[in-house]
Formats: sequence, structure tokens, C-alpha cells
Amino acid sequence: MGTSNSHIPQLLLGLLLSPLLVSSQFHNVFTQDPSSSPFPPNFFFGTTSSAYQYEGAFLSDGKSLNTWDVYSHKPGTICDGSTADVSVDQYHLYQGDAELLASLGINAHKISISWSRVLPRGRHGNINWDGIHYYKNLIDVLLLNGVEPFVTLNHYDLPQEFEDRFKGWQGSEIKEEFEHLADVCFKNLGDRVKYWVTFNEPNVLARMGYLYGQWPPNRCTIAAKEEGCTEIVPEKEIFIVGHNMILSHASAVNIYRKNYQVRTNSNAQKSHFNVIWQVNNLVIGWSRCCK
Repeated sequence: MGTSNSHIPQLLLGLLLSPLLVSSQFHNVFTQDPSSSPFPPNFFFGTTSSAYQYEGAFLSDGKSLNTWDVYSHKPGTICDGSTADVSVDQYHLYQGDAELLASLGINAHKISISWSRVLPRGRHGNINWDGIHYYKNLIDVLLLNGVEPFVTLNHYDLPQEFEDRFKGWQGSEIKEEFEHLADVCFKNLGDRVKYWVTFNEPNVLARMGYLYGQWPPNRCTIAAKEEGCTEIVPEKEIFIVGHNMILSHASAVNIYRKNYQVRTNSNAQKSHFNVIWQVNNLVIGWSRCCK
């Protein structure tokens, strides 16, 4: 999921900006006259984050535990015992974060929704309005600073209750839960958001959580087992997980197109929906506890 928490923003920023150092042609490209920029006017030069890695406030204002909260708190899971309980504290420092992005010439930033922050118990509980208000405020301050928000509905983390109740992505119930999450987000944030993403790299989550067993829920096949796996499962399980993710993606997109696209955007073509399937060339991961 990430490196030692205090170094995540600096590392990602360094990776993002390093290509600009290759040629003096791009020196100060985002602080000069926009008309002389080598990039087209609609080019997005952006950064990305995820709720679990950045927000902190892991049990603040009504949020419930998610699968990564529980996983990272298990003794021996992370070499140095670090967690994202506080991380870079974006939950409290988002205004300054947005101003920093703007000062760098960043004009787009991808965030993700913490499912357990807005719907601590899913369909069987109430909306956590403190969570909704946080995301409204975060998106508003990004827009105020000229940064276009890209919003991912799910970036690896699930409410732990789902895992306990119906085995998370293995259970057919997850589709209805994801539909509910999508509907709540579209209804409450759709007037502010043009760019939605259903899942961040669902193929990675399926492999790491259900093939190799290195991410929660730490399930793996006997052929692919790696250190960290706590339960051997049939090979078909990863396909069930992928199947449920595809169904959930399709359902969420259908809900948006049917109920929200035209209503929340004066020009329906201005709204974009995607799912990030591809694997990054560089995956930065926490070091597992080594023998």
C-alpha cells in the first residue's frame, strides 16, 4: 500500500517530477506563461492519493474499522509496526495540502472515498454525515485552488464488517453494498465531481488479497502462496472476486448514467467514468515482516 507514512508524499512527488529534470525544455513549465507551455490547455498534470494511505483519523467522527486498519494492527504484519492511523493527517490538513498542490502547478488530484468513513455499516447502517462533509470540504478546497478532483469510489479498503459478515469481495452481497456506496457518493458529491473512478487496480487487489495472500484478507492458492498468507483457498476464489468487482463496476456506472449524469452536469459529455485496471510500472509497498 505505501512506504513509511512520513515519506509517501515526498516520494510520490519525486517520482512525479523527476521526468521534468531530464531536459531544460521543461524548466518551470508550470510557472511560466501558459500560452508558451509545451502541453495543450486541457492537459492534466496531476497527483494521486488514497484514503487509507493519506487521511489518518482512522476512528474519528464515526468512521468504522476497515480491512487495512485491522490488517496493519496485527503484530508482525509490518516490519516496523507502522500503521496509517495518522499517516499525513489529510483529514485535518487538507486545506494546506490543496494549497501546496496549487503552488506546484498541479491541476488535478485523485482522491478515494473511505467506504468505512461514509457508510460505517454499509446498507445496514446510517450515512455518516461527518464523512460526507469531509469529502465535500476536501473537493471544494481543491476546486478553489484550481485543482480538478478525480474521485475513486474504492481503493482497496473495505469496512471490516463486510469481511466478517459475508467475506467481502467473495460474497454476492458486495454488489448491492457497492451500489449503495456509489449512489450515496453520486447524490452528495456529484455536483462537484466530473471524473469518477469505480476501482483502483481491482486486478491488483484480487491477486494480492486472494492469490498471493499478502494483502487483506490474506487468502492464497497453494501454488501461489507467499509469506503473509493465512488461509489456503481454491483457485476459483480469485475469479469469484474478479466477477463480483466487474458486476459492481457495471452496476455503479449504470446507476450514474441513469440517475445522475445529466442532472449533475449541464453537459453530460463533461462527465467521465473509468476503472483503473492496469498495474503501475512501479508498485511501492510496505515491507513485510522478514524472518
